[in-house]
Amino acid sequence: MRNFFLTLWRIISAPFRFIFWIFKRIFIWIKNVFSDIGNLFTAEPEDKSITDTVGLALDEPKEFWWALIEHLDALRKHLFRALVFIILITAASAFFIRDLLDWIAEPVGGIDSLQAIEVTEPLGVVMRVALLTGFALSLPYITFELYLFIAPGLKARARVLGLFAIPIGFLFFIGGMAFAYYVMMPTALPFLLNFMDIPTAVRPASYIKFVTGLMFWIGIAFEFPLVIFAMAGMGIVRAQQLAQQWRFAIVIIAVLSAAITPTIDPVNMGLVMGPMILLYFLSIGLAYIAQGRRERELE
Repeated sequence: MRNFFLTLWRIISAPFRFIFWIFKRIFIWIKNVFSDIGNLFTAEPEDKSITDTVGLALDEPKEFWWALIEHLDALRKHLFRALVFIILITAASAFFIRDLLDWIAEPVGGIDSLQAIEVTEPLGVVMRVALLTGFALSLPYITFELYLFIAPGLKARARVLGLFAIPIGFLFFIGGMAFAYYVMMPTALPFLLNFMDIPTAVRPASYIKFVTGLMFWIGIAFEFPLVIFAMAGMGIVRAQQLAQQWRFAIVIIAVLSAAITPTIDPVNMGLVMGPMILLYFLSIGLAYIAQGRRERELE
């Protein structure tokens, strides 16, 4: 009889114990994040050259592999937290999915103007928008988790700069998506929908894939100045090299613009090329700043 009541109690209390376990894991997650943030400003990295690291791997391979496993385990924890955050944000965005779809379809008259011809097409569109929204909104936290992983190997000044770079990078990404939506699409869509005066029935799958892909890649392209700034700060590239290779860079930008641009006309291609060229020259200026700061630190 005792086992019966114990089993009954476990069944009744199972939902409550599950909810308690979820809140417990969230609390531990938040505690670990704040603990990692605290370590950013207290722990100092071990200053080892590449020669010392190679020597350690040859002389004491067991310790080297144990250290490598510890780093991989730390990376696994950071990636797991980022994945959980993406899942939560994606689930939250599902509650506003109709408003998001209506906003994305506003340039063609709203969601009511889309015509699905397959049974699973609306479901696929909802999943795509929810996943991309969750990823886009989670991008600062994903970057922050990767930053927490590499921060122990950075100097204190580089850690502070990294913290400032995360929100700035997100603003650049949002700026690129806004440019694609408010500048490129009003120019590209009339050309595509009225080409040769052929009536076009806008399908949800093709239209949403076209719009979200365009916004995502333009947002990624707007991150280019920060990438150059980081690479110049690490000594990988120099501002003088970027300035000397500006002609070659414009050719590459033209090729990328042709790949990103949804139409083949030069107007829309120019709309992509113009900001990317400006971003390239902005990258040269940022590279000068990062390069000068690095040279002063080395001196």
